[in-house]
Amino acid sequence: MLDEAPVTIGDDCFIGPNVSIYTACHSTDPVERNSRREWAEPVTIGNNVWIGGSATILPGVTIGDNVTIGAGSVVVKDIPSNSIAVGNPCKVIKSILHLNGSSRRSKRCSRCASAWVRYVRTISLSTC
Repeated sequence: MLDEAPVTIGDDCFIGPNVSIYTACHSTDPVERNSRREWAEPVTIGNNVWIGGSATILPGVTIGDNVTIGAGSVVVKDIPSNSIAVGNPCKVIKSILHLNGSSRRSKRCSRCASAWVRYVRTISLSTC
């Protein structure tokens, strides 16, 4: 984690191995870059987020609540809550809903939690 700006990580997040979270920024203009000018932008990760191994999160990104980021993804822009996102660049491939139709999943409902795990495993297997 390269954290020149705040990195906020919500509750109940799973972060896989070799995940990189960057806040430092540099110019793409060679002359300006050689002047050593730098700045930083914060990264915010919501609650109940699962970030797969070797994913990269770039400066200024906000990841919403109840999000799954696929392994090896490069997150270059904000990811909305209740979604599954994968790839380079990382894009939303599916919005997820609670089994009763709402967009929120109760942490207290073990039946829903079990179904959620089965659902995510299915998605993970089908995208390999």
